[in-house]
Amino acid sequence: MTTPAHPAAETLAQAMAQLPLIAILRGLTPAEAPAIGQALVDSGFAIIEVPLNSPEPLHSIRSLSALYPHTLIGAGTVLNAQQVKDVHAAGGRLVVAPNFSPAVVAQALALGMVVLPGVATPSEAFAALDAGAHGLKLFPAEMISPSTVKALRAVLPAHAALMPVGGITPDGMAAYRSAGASGFGLGSALYAPGRPAAQVQAKATEFVRAWRG
Repeated sequence: MTTPAHPAAETLAQAMAQLPLIAILRGLTPAEAPAIGQALVDSGFAIIEVPLNSPEPLHSIRSLSALYPHTLIGAGTVLNAQQVKDVHAAGGRLVVAPNFSPAVVAQALALGMVVLPGVATPSEAFAALDAGAHGLKLFPAEMISPSTVKALRAVLPAHAALMPVGGITPDGMAAYRSAGASGFGLGSALYAPGRPAAQVQAKATEFVRAWRG
């Protein structure tokens, strides 16, 4: 008899199985959120992150979570436990951070949320996984080469999701994927403030095509 997966881990696994790409919507406004969310969902995206340094991010998270309940939606740039609580109260189920904070991971786990802390070294990676992180945001990817990902993959648990984030483009994904990346976080190459939904959908389609090969 196998032990059932933690519900949050199962939620992440299902979203990753659909499409292991995180749409990072830094700068999104609540007014833009429904159309941008629809463009991403229509393109196949299953994970959406609204960084907390966006305008009124909790409003956007609340709106997106209500409109797309089957999509894993939450916040990025989550830096402390109170922010985790705020995201949860807004309906978010995902916490992404640029760093590894034990307090952020613990609070997210206590609320049943998916948590992906940012790491850049083996020590940070193992510490985050030991704390209960569901996956690892490899950040900034500009300083974490595919060869570094390959080295990390060789020593980290096989089940650990490794997600390079920072400067990822459709053309740059293949080398990381060959090295063992589980998926990616996509920022300004996908969405930038004021970019029309149709353009976001076109860029989303390019990323999906690049992932699916």
